[in-house]
Amino acid sequence: MVKTVVIIGADGQLGSDLVQSFSSLSDQFTMVPFIEEAVDIRDYERIQEKLTECKPDIVINTAAYHRTDECEDNPEKTFLVNAVAVNNLGVVCRHIGADFAHVSTDYVFGKDQNRKTPYLEDDIPGPVNVYGFSKLAGEYFVRENCPKSYLIRTSGLFGVAGSMGKGGNFIETMIKLAKSGNPIRVVDDQRLAPTFTHDLANKICELIQTGQYGLYHIANNQDCTWFEYSSAIFELTGLTPKLSRITTDESGAKARRPEYSVLSSKKLPGIGLEICRPWKAALEDYLKQKGHI
Repeated sequence: MVKTVVIIGADGQLGSDLVQSFSSLSDQFTMVPFIEEAVDIRDYERIQEKLTECKPDIVINTAAYHRTDECEDNPEKTFLVNAVAVNNLGVVCRHIGADFAHVSTDYVFGKDQNRKTPYLEDDIPGPVNVYGFSKLAGEYFVRENCPKSYLIRTSGLFGVAGSMGKGGNFIETMIKLAKSGNPIRVVDDQRLAPTFTHDLANKICELIQTGQYGLYHIANNQDCTWFEYSSAIFELTGLTPKLSRITTDESGAKARRPEYSVLSSKKLPGIGLEICRPWKAALEDYLKQKGHI
């Protein structure tokens, strides 16, 4: 039986890749894209009307307010989008009998400043900023109100479509700065696992076909600091800017960031799925697709 999949935020960085992934499985899925301008997930009645109308088997939510520094100044909006609206989606999905897949973040972690090993799905969260707290609240709402759900934590997304909310992504920003000829200073005391949205989208497709509901970490394998990430970008593209390390404090960012938020995809092999490839291999693939190498 062909299943109907609604993708919320289908015009975003991850949503665009999800559209491609499901389009390649047209014998199994009918894909219905919801773009954020057309469907505001904060409008409960509207989202209930739209989802009831198209009768999906699966709803995937990629929409979020993720400008981390702005979230500090706009906690009400942040929680409305990342928690309250997510709860509403989960409730609607439960009422119409649809599965619900929701994308969360590594920023639900960070409180443990001594952490040196990747976070597992059953580790206790501890956010350090408004964005992280709002995403964790959204997770709790989903787990409480929508038992037929997949919660997917990921980190450091980069995709060919770019992030609509951030005007590109870290890679494109670094390349633009390098070509400008100006010195570049990048933090070297935050460690993460950069994740290619192409890989994440394909893995989400695989996950929802298992029927194994629950919380999963999905990120590209291995980790780096933002400085090491930048160095890899320049090494692969052949760019040679003046690059230097700085601390998070020196960066002047308003929101506190986790010093360590690397995710381990421990649960995926347990349900028969492979973990994602190393982030450097994914980065090289991305750069080729964008024509940078």
